[in-house]
Amino acid sequence: MPSMATLLDKARLFRSLHTPGRPVILPNAWDAASARVVAVSGALAVATTSAGVAWSLGHGDGDHLGRDQALAAIARITAAVAVPVSADIERGYAADPAGVAETVRGVLAAGAVGVNLEDALRPVAEQSERIAAARGAADEAGIPLFVNARIDTHRLPPGDRTAWLEETLTRAHAYAEAGADGIFVLGALDAGTVKNLAAASRLPVNVAVGPGTLSVPELAEAGASRVSAGSSIAEAAYGLAGRAARELLTQGTATALDDGFAYAALNALLLADTPDTP
Repeated sequence: MPSMATLLDKARLFRSLHTPGRPVILPNAWDAASARVVAVSGALAVATTSAGVAWSLGHGDGDHLGRDQALAAIARITAAVAVPVSADIERGYAADPAGVAETVRGVLAAGAVGVNLEDALRPVAEQSERIAAARGAADEAGIPLFVNARIDTHRLPPGDRTAWLEETLTRAHAYAEAGADGIFVLGALDAGTVKNLAAASRLPVNVAVGPGTLSVPELAEAGASRVSAGSSIAEAAYGLAGRAARELLTQGTATALDDGFAYAALNALLLADTPDTP
């Protein structure tokens, strides 16, 4: 486990990066190598993608990965980089609030200083208890863990955007009361929606960037405090693997592999004593 002083410094730094209009940009990683590549590219922090972590370990996304496997992956990632790490812990890898607290204690022991905790559209009161348990476990440890509450209203049937915004903000306010530090709203949101969320929420707003979304500058102008890639980089990496494999098998060529990370460079990066130095 990292020292208390190290965790405190990283937790405080990570918290300070969430600024409306100047969002922290998080190109999500899924293993030690991708985390080190992200850090050496200049990221001020690394966030994991739970989908990418699960896929890399042979599981589907959506609570199919066990807590122990998830925590082991988080520990490998935090050991690979010097910057703060925020861990996507899906629904907490637990059935009840006590289990969520146990997961958070494991996350801190693994060296991460933030978590994403999704609500899966649970009843608001039930999810609030789970967020409060995460907050309590971190407070007991003396670490200002950044609890990012994912609000899954993107799963609601398409319909009235006013009703969608009201439900999202109802959850945001309740989660703030429970001890969350930020909210994460998925989907290709337009600038007006992001502005409404940022203006009405007490908490910093995290939104996703990827194919079909607004750009980082546009999301920043709309008031986002945090912009993350989610599973999109992992999806692109596996997409490249599929394209390269098909090309080799059907055409016998390897043009899809042009512009890849050179073996020597990637190997040197993983051997480096100061991995975050570009």
